[in-house]
Order: sequence, then C-alpha cells, then structure tokens
Amino acid sequence: MNGSSSIGGAGIRRCDVLVAGSGPAGCAAALALARAGAEVLLVAPEGSPGWRVGESLAPTARPLLERLGVLDRLAGRHASCDGNLAAWGTDTLTAVDHRLGPYGEGWHLDRARFDAALLTAAQDCGAERYALRVRDARWEKDHWQVVTAEGDVLRAGCLVDATGRAARLARRIGATPTRYDRLIAVAGLLGPGNGAGGRERTSLVQSTHWGWWYTAPLPDGGRVVMALTDADLVPGLHLLDPVVWWDRAKQADHLWDRVAHHQGPPPRLRVLAAGSACTTPAAGAPGWAAVGDAATATDPLAARGILTAMATGLTAARAILADRAGDPDALAAYARRIAAVHAEYLRVQAAVYGRETRWDTVFWRRRHQGAGRTADRRPVATDR
Repeated sequence: MNGSSSIGGAGIRRCDVLVAGSGPAGCAAALALARAGAEVLLVAPEGSPGWRVGESLAPTARPLLERLGVLDRLAGRHASCDGNLAAWGTDTLTAVDHRLGPYGEGWHLDRARFDAALLTAAQDCGAERYALRVRDARWEKDHWQVVTAEGDVLRAGCLVDATGRAARLARRIGATPTRYDRLIAVAGLLGPGNGAGGRERTSLVQSTHWGWWYTAPLPDGGRVVMALTDADLVPGLHLLDPVVWWDRAKQADHLWDRVAHHQGPPPRLRVLAAGSACTTPAAGAPGWAAVGDAATATDPLAARGILTAMATGLTAARAILADRAGDPDALAAYARRIAAVHAEYLRVQAAVYGRETRWDTVFWRRRHQGAGRTADRRPVATDR
C-alpha cells in the first residue's frame, strides 16, 4: 500500500507489528518484517515542511543497503562522497579517502529523498503507513493497545519504537533513556554557491576552542554547516544569532575555504540534539524493541547515525521474528547487543576527543575528564 492513510474517529486497526516512526530505523525494521510476512503498520505524523539537515552516508553502508534491497534506489539521486577531511588535534588537515576502501565512495544525501525512498520500499513490501502520532501504549492480556493523539486505537502483537531520541514508547513501557552529554548542533543551510568551490566531494570536521564545526556539500549544490557545542555554552557564544554564527565560521580557516563562496549568513538556523544517549533495556517482553536513536544515539563525530539506524532496525526485526517463533531470549539478546555496542562507542568517542589537547576550555575539559555524563530524560531538539 502506497501513500498515507488515516483510520479516523475511534476505529480499531489490528496488526502483527506496529512501528512508531518512519525514519531510516523504522523503515528498515518495517521493510524486513513485512518482507518476512508480518502485517506491519508504520505510524508517524507527516514530516514538517522545510529543509532537512543533510548527512553523509559512509560506503560501509553498501552491504546493508543491499540486504535491505534499496541500493539501486540511491543511484543518480545523491552526490558521491569521496571521503572525510579533519583538522583535529592539529591545524593540518588529514584525509580519509573512501575510494581506497573495499566499498568505494559513499554518499552525500538528499535526506528527504533518501528517507522517502526507504519509506516507499517498506510500503512496496506491504507495510501500511498511517499519518498519526502515537500518544500512549499499554499491554492488555495478549496485545499492545496503542492510542494516537488523534483518538485512534491500534492493536499490535509487537511494538517497535523508532521515535528518535525522544524514545516515546520505550519511556511509556518503563525503559530508561540515559543521556551522556548535552552536545547540540546549530545548523545552517547554505544555498548553491557562485561556483568557486568546484566539485568538492568531501565532508569536513574542524575543532575550535568552544567545540567543533562540520560541513558537507549537498546534491543540489548547497551545503549544510553545523556548529557543535554544549547546550549551556550556546548563550555565551551567541551561536543562535545567524550573523555571529557566520562570523565564527569565518574564524575556522579550513571551514571558511569551503563556505566562503556561498552567500551567508543563512536566514535561519536549526538547533538539534546531537549528544550520546542509550535506552536501557532497548527491548524486552512482551514483544517490543527500540531502534535507531531511540535505542542508541551517537555523536555526529562518529559519522554513523543513518548506518546505525538501519542496522538496528534490521537486527530488531530479526529479534522480533525470532521471538514470535518461540525464542524466549531473542529480544533480551538484542538489548544486550545494543548495550555492548553503545559501550564500545563511548570508549572510542573518549579516545577521539582525547586527541584534541590544544585548548583548556570548558567544552574540552568535559570531554577529557568525562564530566557531565548524567541521565536526563528531557528532549532538547528544537527549531529556531
């Protein structure tokens, strides 16, 4: 079934699995489950209008895209990504060239188009999409009863929480999302430049005394630029002011080499949660699992957000199918795997931040000392 549906009124819809959220994680789970013969409902409100923050997808995603059967849907629709550049711990740029690896080049995504392709693939496999917002979920004897903000009642044998960092369903069920830092991204979208930048096909990271910058070209010739620092440091840096944000971009020489030919400052900035978080447990009885950022959210420096989203969606789908087939440990094993993956990510993250020792400032002291790692259940993503 293609397109979106609305149940309307107080109707009741039943399914094998209800997936809350239609981003890459939710769509990957829905696609795998529907392909295996499960009746799947994808429940998520219509996307908000306006631009979406672009993202690079590493070439290591290629085998996963093939398993999901969507690799061919990327052809000709996104720009190639030849690699990554970084000025981190030194003023000198270092490079990682994807073209020298076993999977070849990666992608600079048109996120709206990429997400739409995954949703269409899930629907082509039989998943049904409903443009509704999940409000509550509770277990009743032999099924989950889900109530939407629109007043609809949905009944499902299993639930998949793909609601992002908010982890709305997991919280309702009793799981605990733990946030380890308060990193946020203040993002701006730059329109196509005057051509002086040429056909640059790499993403760039550059550290600074108050945090770090990220930028990547977009398929339409535009560019996404993000300033990343801790939420409590933003007011003192005045990063929510586009003019100040632009002036700070000028002070980062490698970044400025890539954005100077774009007209700036951007008319609007978006503030996005970017910190590390993990939900414990990430799955359990009776039949539920969190995927994507609802399960394990990583710092953009890890450059694996979409890859992890799709991988957890696929892995959770397998666990749910095994659980439905009678394996009593399948969902608990998935939860243990998420916890182990996140623990390893935190170890690597600490090592990477530890390589930048040029500044003795609040932002960097927190990373070096491990300060500020506290549980926090409040969502912080907002639009500005």
